[in-house]
Amino acid sequence: MPRLCQTEGLTEDQSEILKAVRQFVDEQIIPVAQELEHADEYPQEIIDGLKELGVFGLTIPEEFGGLGESLLTYALVVEEIARGWMSVSGVINTHFIVAYMLIQHGTDEQKQKYLPRMATGEVRGAFSMSEPGLGSDVSAVSTKATRADDGSYSITGQKMWLTNGATSTLVAVLTKTGQGNERSGAESVYKSMTTFLVEKEAGFGETAQGVTVPGKIDKMGYKGVETTELILEGHRIAADQVLGGEPGKGFFQMMDGVEVGRVNVAARACGLAWRGFELGIAYAQQRKTFGKAIAEHQAVLFRLAEMATKVEVAHTMMVKAARLKDTGKRMDVEAGMAKMVASEYANEVVEDSFRIHGGYGYSKEYEIERLMREVKFMLIGEGTSDIQKMIIGRSLLKDYQLR
Repeated sequence: MPRLCQTEGLTEDQSEILKAVRQFVDEQIIPVAQELEHADEYPQEIIDGLKELGVFGLTIPEEFGGLGESLLTYALVVEEIARGWMSVSGVINTHFIVAYMLIQHGTDEQKQKYLPRMATGEVRGAFSMSEPGLGSDVSAVSTKATRADDGSYSITGQKMWLTNGATSTLVAVLTKTGQGNERSGAESVYKSMTTFLVEKEAGFGETAQGVTVPGKIDKMGYKGVETTELILEGHRIAADQVLGGEPGKGFFQMMDGVEVGRVNVAARACGLAWRGFELGIAYAQQRKTFGKAIAEHQAVLFRLAEMATKVEVAHTMMVKAARLKDTGKRMDVEAGMAKMVASEYANEVVEDSFRIHGGYGYSKEYEIERLMREVKFMLIGEGTSDIQKMIIGRSLLKDYQLR
């Protein structure tokens, strides 16, 4: 077994799950990823295979038909899948965030209604926080849910960057409601947000009353899986579709979801870095210049050593963040550190592998070309490195405040 990305202290069940996923990645994903990615074709057979493996219900409790595994197990599975094709891990991510939010914050009725069907993949989740003019300023959410006299709501607004926007059938949507507006100060802004569980049909166009998915956003990378907008125009929704049953808690619910989402993006970045290293060290032993394999040239050998070290550092920090989240402790700093380091190092490792490939790395025939486009998403997904630095720095100032 290659020495990189090994995790100490795993149970026998965890090891068996990872072994099965790695075999699936090697046999079912890597051989077809190039063709599907270049065609921007949805990987339906791969998704069906992951359903059979139980990946969609990996962290859903056994009482709801899932496997009841930890965030660590999930993160390691994501790392394996991203090593094969990053886009596929994106299909799992938003589904997992919605399931996690239901497990942590949903009412008993909401859990019973959705989790068993999410465990099988029958119901597919998507996560909708961002808007066209929003960026990293979540407080600027403008999508509005207005309460009617009968207690129901009407939602109007435009959401952006929905992974699985078309294939999903359940979308967790962050909106502005009235709660907290009577108070002054910044705190009231965050207490005026509510998360709704919006049901829709799969597909494009009008997928529910007042819900439209216009079409796919054409992207540089992250292909195969659709990224969409979501237009809500007077979408009528019952009060029992408020996540947790109580309005005004949406921001905190979403931030809890984003926290595990950052572990997911860190795991995806780890998978990309791992694959980039594999491709680089393989090519360095095949390609010869000046009478010997380029791996024997000190410049390339040093590059490989640095790449491997970065892969290990990223993996270790990702594992630490996942394990801490599994204890139930707050870990915004650790998640931010893991996401920042993993994404930045993945970008550097993949670029180093690209350099090792020389001119061939620029050819679409070689896998490294795809990784070069995919890894850029890691730098911005679930919060840029600059946002992570703000989160980390502010927390450190509190921890190390002068007395």
